[in-house]
Order: sequence, then C-alpha cells, then structure tokens
Amino acid sequence: MVKLDEVLICKALGDPNRMEIVKMLSDQEKCGCKLLEKFDITQPTLSHHMKILVDSGLVKDRKEGKWHYYSINTDIMKEFCGFIKTLCNETTGKCCKGEL
Repeated sequence: MVKLDEVLICKALGDPNRMEIVKMLSDQEKCGCKLLEKFDITQPTLSHHMKILVDSGLVKDRKEGKWHYYSINTDIMKEFCGFIKTLCNETTGKCCKGEL
C-alpha cells in the first residue's frame, strides 16, 4: 500500500500539465497515448510527468502489452483531500486554523 506523502503530492500537482492530467483521469482510466493527444509535448516529457504522478501515489499505472494505462489512486486522493480539510477550521470556515 502506498503511504500518503503530502509534499510529493503538492509538488506533483504544482505543474499545470500534471494538474490537467489528474483532471483528465478523474473520470476514468486512460491510455498514455490518449493523454499525449491532449498536450503539445513529446512522449518522453509525458513519461516524465507520469512518473512524478505515479511516484507521488496519486496515479496508478498498469502495462498491457506495449501500452501504459493510468488511473487515479482513489484511496490516496481521498486521504489527501482529508489532509487538505485539516488545514481549514470547519467550524469557522477560516483556513489554516488562524487569523491572517
């Protein structure tokens, strides 16, 4: 089982292309070739982005023949969402449990 690493996830989501990839995967698993069609990047660049997302735990991958298929790791995503909620005071609605 993958352990939640908030720093790795935040770094992974800090890139606009990786954020868009996560959005694309939010509805269903996709082949790397389908992801590549949506971006003006090379295959090695996509592979680099996918490695970062997989290493963060947010994305799972599986290989079928010569193709890689990617999907959201829902357990890690739920855990990360829970972490984000802890940063906000749900009673007062103020972020970071303090006054800015």
